[in-house]
Order: sequence, then structure tokens, then C-alpha cells
Amino acid sequence: LTLRGKTIAPCNGCGYCKKNKTHCIIDDDMRELFDKLLEADGFLIASPVYVHTVTPQLMAFFSRMRPIHHMFHDAVNDKPAAAIAVGGTRNGGQESAVNTIIHLMMTRGMNIVSNEIGGYIGGKVWSRDKAGFTPADDETGMNTVIPLALKLARNVRIRQAGLAWLEGRLDRRENAG
Repeated sequence: LTLRGKTIAPCNGCGYCKKNKTHCIIDDDMRELFDKLLEADGFLIASPVYVHTVTPQLMAFFSRMRPIHHMFHDAVNDKPAAAIAVGGTRNGGQESAVNTIIHLMMTRGMNIVSNEIGGYIGGKVWSRDKAGFTPADDETGMNTVIPLALKLARNVRIRQAGLAWLEGRLDRRENAG
């Protein structure tokens, strides 16, 4: 899913979701995004870097995840998640943005998937501030993104298999008891 072109107001701290155990009272595009978020098996969250961190839209998106804790606690809790940032220069704030994304994911209980040597905490791509840029234009950056995405996919499959195994054990216990 993309936040591009979406209207997402930041959380205003009114407490409506907590008090009423329901979706946010703010009427914007977050409801549609929220429902898609609940369906995801894992999260690969990416942001362009405009001013040394993530976009204001991504910050608003995470702030509006507050109802998850009150309504759907297990919807994102323990799901694998990884971060990618795209900046205009090789060191244009991508690491700061990736760190911010990771911290935002941790506040929602997501399990962080790290990268391998060379990428460490997340994928970092350099756009060179070129019009018509595609991530494949930065081979070095893609060498941090592709292994991260593959590792995230493996972690999603491992989590799914583990949950299926656990449910099977619980079912056998209930049927035996």
C-alpha cells in the first residue's frame, strides 16, 4: 500500500479510540489503510527522505495506529518488519530515516528484521535526486534492499509455520483434555 496521495491527519490525542475501543474518529484515508494493515503478514516499510528523516505522512500513519493497541492488539504484534529509506545523496539521511521507521515499528510491537553486512539495520537507496529514478538504478543500494526483503519473507514464513505448529499443539491438548 502507498501513502502517496492519501490524506492522513496525525493523531490528535483525543482518546476516542481508547475510550470507545473503536477506530479513530478522524475521517480520512487512514481507515482504508488501517484495514489493509491488519491483513498483512509482515511489513516492509519504506520512506523517501526529504529532510533527514521519514515523511510527515509516514509519521501520521504510525501515530494513527494507536487503535491497534486498544482494538486489535495481536494484529501487528510480533509480525516481522523491516525498513528502507531512499535519499537524494548517498548519505542523505537514510540511516536516520531507517532508525525512525524501526523505532515506530517497535512501538507497535513488530519484530524487527535486520539486514546483513553492508546494510545492517535496513535498506538504503540513493536516488541521486534524478527525475525518473528507479531503485534499480542504485545497484549498491539494492544490495541492501534485496537481501533484506528476502530475509523478511523468510521470517514471515517461519512465523506462519510456528503459529500453525502451536495451534496444532493447542488443538491436540484441548481434544485430549
